[in-house]
Amino acid sequence: MDYRKLLGKVESAVLPYFGGGTVDAPSRRLRVPQPVAPGWWRFEVKGREATAREPASPEGLEALPRVRGHLWGTRLVRDGAVAEPLALMPDEEPPRLSPVTARRWHDGTLLFEGVEFEGDAEETARRALEEDRPLGDARGVGASLRAAFGFAVLEAASRGTGIPFAPVEARARVLDVAQEGRAEAERCLRALAEERVRFLRMQVEREARREAEARAWTDRDHGTEAVWRDAEGREVARPLPGRERAQRESLHREEARVWDAHASSRTSGAWNGREPTRQERWRAESDVGARMERALEKAGARLLGHRRLGDGLLEVIYTFMGERFVTVVEAATLRVRDAGVCLAGADARVTLESLPSVLREAIDTDALVITRHA
Repeated sequence: MDYRKLLGKVESAVLPYFGGGTVDAPSRRLRVPQPVAPGWWRFEVKGREATAREPASPEGLEALPRVRGHLWGTRLVRDGAVAEPLALMPDEEPPRLSPVTARRWHDGTLLFEGVEFEGDAEETARRALEEDRPLGDARGVGASLRAAFGFAVLEAASRGTGIPFAPVEARARVLDVAQEGRAEAERCLRALAEERVRFLRMQVEREARREAEARAWTDRDHGTEAVWRDAEGREVARPLPGRERAQRESLHREEARVWDAHASSRTSGAWNGREPTRQERWRAESDVGARMERALEKAGARLLGHRRLGDGLLEVIYTFMGERFVTVVEAATLRVRDAGVCLAGADARVTLESLPSVLREAIDTDALVITRHA
């Protein structure tokens, strides 16, 4: 068999494109070297690359699983108060709280299909929303419509209070919000804000402890009874025993060596001390992006973008389970520095690849609190 002919084979496929550098075929993810506008396109597929050639009509939707729910903005809210983004919405926006159907694409994305016939319940919910009234015990209003109504009330309260929220953060209380109205929505948002403040306070204390420990490792009088305390007099660090100090210093030296090797391969080592060309910089950035993309893809997440923050850190933006997350990682190792969600100080114990499983557990147990909003 001549594998060169196989690798050079060109195929045609009609696929939904959602933006970014990839598109999902039924059996694999393909790279899109030249991004186009989101929509249905006829792609020319060669190897693992897909080039958009022309807009196309949807194909194969009837074979995909159908999902029903009610519309909240650009999300379909289904039973269980799960609010998933809808891709490729029509130019004409359907009425809010409409009953809609979608098809689930092979990568899990929901593709908008159409609006179903509605009854009195949808009009009842719209009137209550317009008049800023709770639904209370209104009859005939199903679970998905109640949840969509609750999210709409939370959205209005969020604009009024300036407290952002993600649907997965409020899912456990959204039916109470639909029942009680704006007052319950504001209580829910204030509880989220208090949890974020508590987390940020804990994060500041953790950074202070890390800095104090760093001073302890380099102090000439290391091994004395000196104790480092914060502004309120609480102990944050003390000198370490000799063996533990040596182990930590060795770990930090190894981390620095890994990062220096990574950085040098992108600068003087790879480019012999000269200023890299635009193409060489692009390749270096692409290498980092490819590593992050592979790590997230293994976990079922999709990379949206990233940017350098300095000190060997990267800010990574990605979607997972229908939500958008922002995480700060170390470029050399992809170890998490700031997960962007409350992990009770355990951020450094996970990597970009393992973080989505932690997010899934938090979402499934209604315990997710997002601290970095995109």
